[in-house]
Amino acid sequence: MVDALPHPIHKGRGATLNMASRFDAEATIAIDDGWGFEDPDLPPPRTTVTADASRSVIARNQSPDVPFDRSINPYRGCEHGCVYCFARPTHAYLGLSPGLDFETRLTAKFDAAQILARELRAPGYKCAVMGLGTNTDPYQPIERAHRITRAVLQVLHDFNHPVSIVTKGALVARDIDLLAPMAAKRLVSVHLSITTLDPDLARKLEPRASSPRRRLDAIRELAAAKIPVGVLAAPMIPALNDVELESILAAARDAGAESASYTLLRLPLEVKELMDGWLAEHAPNKRDRVLNLVRQSHGGKLYDSSYKSRFRGTGPHADLLRQRFKLALSKLGLNRRPWDFDTSLFKPPPRAGDQLSLL
Repeated sequence: MVDALPHPIHKGRGATLNMASRFDAEATIAIDDGWGFEDPDLPPPRTTVTADASRSVIARNQSPDVPFDRSINPYRGCEHGCVYCFARPTHAYLGLSPGLDFETRLTAKFDAAQILARELRAPGYKCAVMGLGTNTDPYQPIERAHRITRAVLQVLHDFNHPVSIVTKGALVARDIDLLAPMAAKRLVSVHLSITTLDPDLARKLEPRASSPRRRLDAIRELAAAKIPVGVLAAPMIPALNDVELESILAAARDAGAESASYTLLRLPLEVKELMDGWLAEHAPNKRDRVLNLVRQSHGGKLYDSSYKSRFRGTGPHADLLRQRFKLALSKLGLNRRPWDFDTSLFKPPPRAGDQLSLL
């Protein structure tokens, strides 16, 4: 039997693997046949961005444990490279790997704003809160150049359409000029996702996401602009970063966050293999402990897709994390003021050439 060659570890990338898509009929592995193997000095994989030809940008869901029924994701794939990202398996639908391809071979909906405006003008459209950044991050690094999220937010602003944003990107503070007036009308909330306060661990887990310090700075800037801002401590990885739950919440509260939530590590489909490979490379002494606790929290499996339990798990470890979170909320004064969005202001703005109303 021939052993596969070890996978190269690319600086600035989260995945240690680039396995075949689960829809591929064949898979290949690199082996040493005695004639040498991959040149370790080869340049790391570069990020490429291609156009997404989707005809619609509003994605619908009927999940009973998700607090919105529609969302927008300007990009497919995510350059942040978070190894634990539950969205990685969606890259298989593009015929690409959920591994390195997910963070290096991206697609962008360049005309997302124009399509969104058309969809919001449809006669039968009924306004409800829009999720932004529910699958891949709307403020990932390529947004600096492409500004698709900015254009989408401008449409939502112009239509007085409520939106809830989740991101790991401090770049969200760039759009305060749009977010602040929306907040004054109860049309927006922002949650910064913070996984760890340890910059070294963050660089390994989510290599191209904003640093923990920059995310806290973004919370501070948003709060100063009177934009409702919260923290999402996610994901909590047993025996790796879950000890930081209280400190993450406290740091976010001190920066101005008024609300908080958390999720337990989710490992659907190929993410199981990716997380296992990451642990073997970066935390070998904790590998078995982490995976055993994940199984304990998901009924003996590495992933349980059951509604209501998939986000926070069950069992002793999950119950303890839940109790710690509840106690921290009480101690820190978080989640005391509910945030209600106003959907009554929604109205498509007039277009050039539209007939003026007589009323």
